[in-house]
Amino acid sequence: MSVDTATVRRVARLARIAVSDDEVATMQGELNAILGFVEQLGEADVSGVEPMTSVTPMEMKKRDDAVTDGHKAEDIVANAPATQEHFFMVPKVVE
Repeated sequence: MSVDTATVRRVARLARIAVSDDEVATMQGELNAILGFVEQLGEADVSGVEPMTSVTPMEMKKRDDAVTDGHKAEDIVANAPATQEHFFMVPKVVE
């Protein structure tokens, strides 16, 4: 894939980068080099490589998936003007 000067100007405008006419040619070469490198990465044979999340093999830390009330009901309603059995009490607004 090759990038032309119009594409360089469009990318610069989208990135909100001010690019002078002299810098367009330099930027065009740099973007073409980056895209060439990405194409080289696509040619690598990774069929026998398993996906990994870290460079060192490790098992993810897991916690029990248990539903609790957080044991903070009293703390949550502590500053409420009116509560009843750990619930906020509000005035009736619909009749």
